Amino acid sequence: MRIGEIDLLPMSDGTFAARPAYLTPDPVPDPPSPFGPDGVAWLPIGCFLVRTGDRVALVDAGLGPARSDLPHGMALVGGQLPVALLACGAHPEDVTDVVCTHLHADHVGWLFDRDGRPVFPGATIWFGAGDGAHFVDGDGEMADHVRAGFRATAADPRPVDGDRTVAPGVDVVATPGHTPGHLAVVVSSGGDRVVLAGDAITVPVQLDEPAWHSFGDVDPEQAGRSRAWLWDELARPGTVGTGAHFPELRFGRVVVHGGRRTWSA
Repeated sequence: MRIGEIDLLPMSDGTFAARPAYLTPDPVPDPPSPFGPDGVAWLPIGCFLVRTGDRVALVDAGLGPARSDLPHGMALVGGQLPVALLACGAHPEDVTDVVCTHLHADHVGWLFDRDGRPVFPGATIWFGAGDGAHFVDGDGEMADHVRAGFRATAADPRPVDGDRTVAPGVDVVATPGHTPGHLAVVVSSGGDRVVLAGDAITVPVQLDEPAWHSFGDVDPEQAGRSRAWLWDELARPGTVGTGAHFPELRFGRVVVHGGRRTWSA
């Protein structure tokens, strides 16, 4: 995708096998799209490469070469990001910035190797300060080697407290709720805007079902407010967006017709 003078390339590190129970405390009786007849949605583990000026930014770093089993028969399987990067003509040494929408395992898996050394040796790592306090310094779930990598000075970690610009045309916006310091990423140039919602929105069906929330939300009420703000942003002219687990990482927008809002991919 071309946004003005900026290139944006969606990639996937692997697959998230999700079930309706992911969206509510109890399974949804009649699952809507994207859940198939077997009640499973095969969703990507989304990452995005952004080329802007002399900077190469990676938004989210996947699960890494790992499998993570979740309740209700769900699972995450990663490991594909290095191949995806090469397909985009990029190497780890080219990456100047890594922006983590949040610090859950499927967004930080390729940041550090098993010895805590940076996989992207020349990159500054940006993340929400609230997530740093919760996962790196607190008791939030995080792999030991990832926590060690964040605490090492070589990683150049940059916690973000609020909204700010991290690269030309690349801004982060606080969208807490899914995690304490969750960030959305807005890429803009030449009057065009793309919103990368991370996990603040799990799947587009939440536009029609605003009460449905991820069982991973640490603060469901705050997460709902962040989703409402993102839906408003996605209804703005010249704006499209996607989430880290949107089916096929398809971009879309909110369309308002006759007072009703619908998702158009």
